[in-house]
Amino acid sequence: MSYTGDVVSGGPSDRRDLPQLTIRKASVGTMANNVYLLTCVHTGAQLLIDAADDPVRVMTLLREGGGRLDIIVTTHRHWDHHRALAQVVASANPAVTAAGAADADALPVIPTRRLAQGDTLELGDITVDVIHLRGHTPGSVALAYDDPQGHTHLWTGDSLFPGGVGNVEKDPERFASLLGDVQTRIFDVYDDDTWVYPGHGADTTLGAERPHLQEWRQRGW
Repeated sequence: MSYTGDVVSGGPSDRRDLPQLTIRKASVGTMANNVYLLTCVHTGAQLLIDAADDPVRVMTLLREGGGRLDIIVTTHRHWDHHRALAQVVASANPAVTAAGAADADALPVIPTRRLAQGDTLELGDITVDVIHLRGHTPGSVALAYDDPQGHTHLWTGDSLFPGGVGNVEKDPERFASLLGDVQTRIFDVYDDDTWVYPGHGADTTLGAERPHLQEWRQRGW
């Protein structure tokens, strides 16, 4: 079956098979947080994005990919994105825990690696780029994988969704910062066929969202 990205909290994961990377998406908890598992096809190495809630479901997702956990990335410090972090780290013992440097000390597990703009993460044969997006939180990060046989795949946490950027609590300075980073570090860098996997809800593409950038700027959220 083809990937849709449509998942419900507590339900089955959806799976996308690329030549070198398998992507699994699941939804957990009362806030329907998305959890993503990236698996290197050739080595079996795995990277988990946001142990958001329901550690039993997260561990099941890991087993769906083969069981190992090499890296866990927390996209930002908001509580709903790391409720299962301590339990998953204790159970799976990942070699690397990572988060944006400015959010790192606010997490229940202090990461072994503090991420900055331009960093990369090595996952078996796969390289994932780190994008720092300031505004939703000071240390929010997105991850990008450039499929050499396809298009870019982008995990944006709560910084970019279908229909707009993440919540900045009506703060004009935070909004300007976030929209500025989203434009210069995402829309100005990646093509329209880039697939966006957000922290909640349905996926989108940069091509679907690009025509609305000025609208977002004018409305202020």
